[in-house]
Amino acid sequence: MKRCVLLLGVLLLVSCTAQDASVIQEPEGNTVLLSGPQEQNIAVTVEIAADAVEHAKGLMGRRELTDDHGMLFLFSEERIRSFWMKDTLIPLDILFFDAQGRFVSWHTMVPCTQDPCLHYQSAGPANAALEVPAGFVEEYGIGAGWVVSLPR
Repeated sequence: MKRCVLLLGVLLLVSCTAQDASVIQEPEGNTVLLSGPQEQNIAVTVEIAADAVEHAKGLMGRRELTDDHGMLFLFSEERIRSFWMKDTLIPLDILFFDAQGRFVSWHTMVPCTQDPCLHYQSAGPANAALEVPAGFVEEYGIGAGWVVSLPR
């Protein structure tokens, strides 16, 4: 009888742990709004990378990213930011923003196929970076005067 109760307890623990892990891995589906100087508005559904582990992983290993989706990297302080495409399989545009959400600069980044990988650096201090599918910036004409609504 004790063995059955113990086995049931272990099964429940494993089941709960597996369920919790799947919930943690799913993106939260946050939306940020990019606003242009001519009253343009673009909503982007983002996964948020808010800590060092999430920053390091980014979009590595992803085989696709739909047009209205991206990853938002948030940092606690403004400074020059640098990204690379190690183990990233798809080309991306990266947009850098300051603490007030103002556009700083952008790059189109290509997958890195051999070391050393290129580094893509912000043109000025930034505390947020938004990765979206390559071609996004040119398609929407994003540049000086644009702002992003950053989650609080």
